[in-house]
Amino acid sequence: MPGGDTERPMRADARRNYERIVATAKDLFTAHGADVPLDDVAKKAGVGAGTLYRHFPTREKLFEAVYRDEIAVLADRAYVLHDELPPWEALEAWLIEQVTWVVERHKLATILKESIDSGSETFQYCQKRLRDATGVLVDTARDAGLIRPDVVGADVLRLGHGAGMAVRNCSPEDGKRVLNVILDGLRA
Repeated sequence: MPGGDTERPMRADARRNYERIVATAKDLFTAHGADVPLDDVAKKAGVGAGTLYRHFPTREKLFEAVYRDEIAVLADRAYVLHDELPPWEALEAWLIEQVTWVVERHKLATILKESIDSGSETFQYCQKRLRDATGVLVDTARDAGLIRPDVVGADVLRLGHGAGMAVRNCSPEDGKRVLNVILDGLRA
């Protein structure tokens, strides 16, 4: 959804259009790359070009919205896992989901990261959102004495990203072995 707390709430129909545009852009960017014509995004989303440009006056604004949406979904999973599972199982499930996300969304993430300045408000927001979400899982597992006391959320994010990049072209068995090595290294 649009960044910033000062924007007035969207009408229900405008919100639906916004969400359809972001979902459609995500699908098209993943399938065809960043150069997909925005008119194609609007057409496939079932909105007019004017509606798309009202929400996203530039291609970069659409990239930012897609990136925020991707990160929000991933970060929200950490909180769900925290609430549903015991500390170690939540951390393990999160690491598996993060690695899976990196493997499955590598192409899209690369496109989006290349299109968004690393010093931008969007990039900073997304980093903080992921670090906070992972930090909750790590802090809970550390407080329970299940992981090493020197591990912080950013470490787990880096490990998950690195593992995802490493196993992209490996067999599922090799990927599982890499994850087990990481998990064993995190244990207290």
